Amino acid sequence: MNIEGGIDSIMKRIGVLTSGGDSPGMNAAIRAVVRKAIYHGVEVYGIYQGYAGLISGDIRKMELGSVGDIIHRGGTILYTARCEEFKTLEGQKKGIEQLKKFGIEGLVVIGGDGSFAGAQKLTEHGFPTVGVPGTIDNDIPGTDFTIGFDTALNTVIDAIDKIRDTATSHDRTYVIEVMGRNAGDLALWSGLADGAETIVIPEADHDIDQIISRLQRGQERGKKHSIIVVAEGVGSGMDFGREISERTGAETRVTVLGHIQRGGSPTGFDRVLASRLGAKAVDLLLEGQAGVTVGIENNKLVHHDITEVLQRKHSIDLDMYRLSQELSI
Repeated sequence: MNIEGGIDSIMKRIGVLTSGGDSPGMNAAIRAVVRKAIYHGVEVYGIYQGYAGLISGDIRKMELGSVGDIIHRGGTILYTARCEEFKTLEGQKKGIEQLKKFGIEGLVVIGGDGSFAGAQKLTEHGFPTVGVPGTIDNDIPGTDFTIGFDTALNTVIDAIDKIRDTATSHDRTYVIEVMGRNAGDLALWSGLADGAETIVIPEADHDIDQIISRLQRGQERGKKHSIIVVAEGVGSGMDFGREISERTGAETRVTVLGHIQRGGSPTGFDRVLASRLGAKAVDLLLEGQAGVTVGIENNKLVHHDITEVLQRKHSIDLDMYRLSQELSI
């Protein structure tokens, strides 16, 4: 969607919010939005607690100092919350009334697909909105990477490195469940990086009999320990571990990494990515673009229609998956 006009006539005041699950790098994106807008003479208002704060009017003006010393911090200074009310027409209208009350003419929404669905509704109601992909799951179409994925990946890798030390010392099989919702990116990338013997992801069929056969072949050639990485979208790591233990007799331990994957200081990659995407979102609003999401493809900044992004299905690099199987023989 394109709104007629130029930078001088389009917007004088924009808002920014974070929504859904937090991810490392959100603060860097907020910083970029605020400072890029102020650089162009545009006022910025932070909306606290996501769409819930939008409905309640928890909205405050932000200055250059409001985002000082946050680029290295995990989480989000604007806080975040899930809001069922905003899924209703009445809730959306309440949000737009608050935006009008504060004189906000455009909005940057940082979050995942649920957050983008809210941004899409605002656009349908005629309110200019741009989405910035922030989620550790890396499950947003239209971008190679989402803000927070690289940091979470490195957190998982560090954890598996430590678990492998214990697995080696005690001759055990470890099943490690990682986050990602219905996407297997975290499991695939961390499993390949850590040399996992088996990676189980939603995007590829798996056969428990084959997994067990692989473990048994390893035992027969003297292999004492194994690492199995399971994406949460496939099922419970506890269930995998229990069945493997019962059928192989191998001493098996299960680790569910959980929300540790969401925290921590963002990596350099995520800080730069967030800065680029946040600034690009402001540029698009000032150019008259609305109802779009920003992303990075082949290291180039891009934008796509938000409805198209929400309708597309997340895909994964199955060549990487096949490579992981070839290297773990």
